[in-house]
Amino acid sequence: MAGEKTGQRGKWPVHGWIGLILIVLFWILNWSLPGTRTHWGFFPLWLGYSLTADALVFRRKGHSLLTRTPGVWAGLFLVSAPAWWLFELVNLRTQNWIYLGEESFSTLEYAAFSTLSFSTVMPAVFGTAEWVGTWERVRRLGQGPVIRKTPAILRGLSAAGGLMLLLLLAWPELFFPLVWGSIFCIIEPLNARLGNRSLLDDLSRGDWRPVIALSIGCLICGLFWEMWNFYSWPKWIYRIPYADVFHLFEMPLAGYIGYIPFSLELFALYHLVTGLFRRDKARNDLRLF
Repeated sequence: MAGEKTGQRGKWPVHGWIGLILIVLFWILNWSLPGTRTHWGFFPLWLGYSLTADALVFRRKGHSLLTRTPGVWAGLFLVSAPAWWLFELVNLRTQNWIYLGEESFSTLEYAAFSTLSFSTVMPAVFGTAEWVGTWERVRRLGQGPVIRKTPAILRGLSAAGGLMLLLLLAWPELFFPLVWGSIFCIIEPLNARLGNRSLLDDLSRGDWRPVIALSIGCLICGLFWEMWNFYSWPKWIYRIPYADVFHLFEMPLAGYIGYIPFSLELFALYHLVTGLFRRDKARNDLRLF
């Protein structure tokens, strides 16, 4: 991949072929083999998805995160796992999803295989979002409402996030949807105050394209997550108190809305973590356009 830097727009890169092979092979294995198989098949399936998403970006732009900065692309896997464990921690209280087949593993095995699977979330979402950012309709979007990074706005977001988190922890059956948004409201002002990359940088100019690219990108990933989960084993199912109707795969239709704020939370979490180590250099790693 060393030669796949720039200037080859329209060419399908080698890592894209590897990604497609992984998708086809492990999609078949995850849906056809008897017994437990997804604990080892999930990672290569979603590695294949992530490589393919990056290849789609490369074909449209002539460069991609993997070909620009391979170390940063690999680093997404390291940040992704603990980020998703944060949501698993909240789910201990809300119990909105459970894993069937979990009992087949020891605690250590479950933690290891889960961490490996969770590591693919950010590479998949951010790669798909950058691809969405190449769509002409998204690129040509005009200026939208301006949300400035004023002290009042930052304090308001922090207060809203803290209140949302308290409500969902206190009354999870009523306020469980607030997990998708509360983390963003807490972390985004912190990123702004620390000088990390923030979506408020774009919104203060009325540029909503990064938010839209992340939202659509995560919705696309969500459809694949739910589809590939449907015939997998182990798998997850949902327990949603007042919206558990009209399912698309295991997920109720209303649940897909949560992928939109989830994408923003992933973006904020990534820049909070990377800002601790590479403050200035990390600001422009994820080029959504």
